[in-house]
Amino acid sequence: MTPRLVLGSGSPRRVELLAKIGVVADDVRPPDIDETPVSGELPRPYCVRMAREKLLAVKATADEIVLCADTTVALGRRILGKPDDAGQAAEFLLALAGRRHKVITAIAVKRGDKVWERDVVTTVQMKRLSDDELNAFLASDDWRGKAGGYDIQGPAGAFIPWISGSFSAVRGLPAVETAQLLRAAGYPLLKGWS
Repeated sequence: MTPRLVLGSGSPRRVELLAKIGVVADDVRPPDIDETPVSGELPRPYCVRMAREKLLAVKATADEIVLCADTTVALGRRILGKPDDAGQAAEFLLALAGRRHKVITAIAVKRGDKVWERDVVTTVQMKRLSDDELNAFLASDDWRGKAGGYDIQGPAGAFIPWISGSFSAVRGLPAVETAQLLRAAGYPLLKGWS
């Protein structure tokens, strides 16, 4: 019998990315946790901790597989989370404009007492933004609920001339690593996949 898969995320992007690898969660249970970084916490350890804490906050039976993830935008040692308002989104975008930054996505999977974890770091280049581009983007409201104030798949994709790493990880769920962890937990993927 195929184990039930629980997605511990309310992100429609993660549902879509799972579907791209042929996976549909049986249930969606977004965890409610405090996502405030600890003083001095660096972006990668923060992102890994968030994925793990989300995983541990999702209630599941011993035979259910739970998948959680966290995506963090890092500008050097600075964590750029989801902006609180358009002013903070503008601040984040202006800080990123014309520079390279890292997008870290950590994923965590559990089945019973066993936990599997991976994190993926992608380097992203954002072009310099004109005032018109910035204001039009802010007016679109596409910055809401997005780490760093943007989603590479949305209108802000026009601001990203180059990445080095995983496109799906920048979107919020690295396809290759997610498939590997689900297989490790005993979740069957597309027939013929090893």
